Amino acid sequence: MATRTELPDKLFFKIGEVKDIAGVKQHVLRYWESEFPSIRPQKSKTNQRLYRRKDVEAILAIKHLLYDRKFTIEGAKKYLREQGVESSLPAPDPEAVADATRREMESEMKNEVARARRQVADHYEKQLLALKSELRDFLRRIRSS
Repeated sequence: MATRTELPDKLFFKIGEVKDIAGVKQHVLRYWESEFPSIRPQKSKTNQRLYRRKDVEAILAIKHLLYDRKFTIEGAKKYLREQGVESSLPAPDPEAVADATRREMESEMKNEVARARRQVADHYEKQLLALKSELRDFLRRIRSS
């Protein structure tokens, strides 16, 4: 197999990150998903692909077989099946997974809090603007009386 590419210490990777790591285009990644059962990204709430570390490692193995060793798609599938490469991809370190999950959850929580704060601020800003408009109308009526 090709020399291991050092992957960032993350639990999930977006398709743009995987594209950069693997050096292939996004449509190639989507095609490989349809051809290789070892690549099964999850989908986020916004339907964005989230590749696990083992998906990225499988992609790198597939790229090596197709680009470096000049296998066909069918040949690569057969080789991976016979060699058990898909099932022998290393399991992630549990501590690293826990740390990465914690960091991602903290980041998501911070984003959610910031989003909620913006919504509250927008709500009150609208109310204040409405009150300001009512106050102007009230003052105008008093002055004209």
